[in-house]
Amino acid sequence: MATVSAPKQVSVKEDAEALRKACQGWGTDEKAIIAVLGRRNAAQRRQIRHVYEEIYQEDLIKRLESELSGHFEKAVYRWILDPPDRDAVLANVELKKSGNKHHVIVEISCTKNPEELLAIRRAYHARYKRSLEEEVAYHTKGDTRRLLVALVSAFRYYGEEINTTLAKSEAKKLHEAIKDKKFGNEDVIRILGTRSIAQLQATFNCYREQEGTSITKNLPKDSSDEYIAMLRMAVRCLKDPKKYFEKVLRRSIEGIGTDEDALTRVIVTRAEKDLKEIKELYHKRNNVPLDKAVDKETSGDYKDMLLTLLGNEV
Repeated sequence: MATVSAPKQVSVKEDAEALRKACQGWGTDEKAIIAVLGRRNAAQRRQIRHVYEEIYQEDLIKRLESELSGHFEKAVYRWILDPPDRDAVLANVELKKSGNKHHVIVEISCTKNPEELLAIRRAYHARYKRSLEEEVAYHTKGDTRRLLVALVSAFRYYGEEINTTLAKSEAKKLHEAIKDKKFGNEDVIRILGTRSIAQLQATFNCYREQEGTSITKNLPKDSSDEYIAMLRMAVRCLKDPKKYFEKVLRRSIEGIGTDEDALTRVIVTRAEKDLKEIKELYHKRNNVPLDKAVDKETSGDYKDMLLTLLGNEV
């Protein structure tokens, strides 16, 4: 369930006027911006952007970018975008970075339904004049390229029907590939890149029944091999996305320093989906409410924005 509870009836004209007022004068009224945008759903935010531009003849997103800064600006920018456009931006930012981490590509490929993933690919194409698949192929190589292109190109069946015989057969194929350390096996990539979520869940369950342990426990941990790291992440996302995102949040907060990019990404992208369940899981696993952890590890308007998206009054 979502943590953002938007009112059913809002005046987008009044919201646009409030945002205009917040950006005028000597200083920016960040709290007013949070009060409006932090409590509106995607459809309402889209209407606000359109009405704002009609009234004031300027792009609201560009105005906010010029008024805000730091992690707060990034959180607001990510939040105000339409979800498919936001994911397209997140993917592009990640692909342009040097290094071999492709968390966003795996997350959007393995935790979105087929229509959502298709919308992200269309948004990427419209914004950057290149296909997401093309970009992923350009920025990766070897088995990592094969896996990520397969995942991001998928249009999975989204129903609940499963084939138990197929699940048993493919669980055995996955086990044999892992046992023989043939992680880049064609069957591994084919199964993860084409099967429905329901079918994969059945396959993972059969794997556990056959081998007495979960598939994630049989995959190497903390591997320096880029492909194995991406493979493990894909399996975790496909197997239990809420558990996966809880771990991303935990790792973003624990230890020395806070990974604001990961923290912002999960809260912003899951706030209208399943962040309530992720919060509950975080509390259960860490014996501290996520809200309290965020309050401790962040500050200022950035903290207020995140806490608002987590369902708090600030």
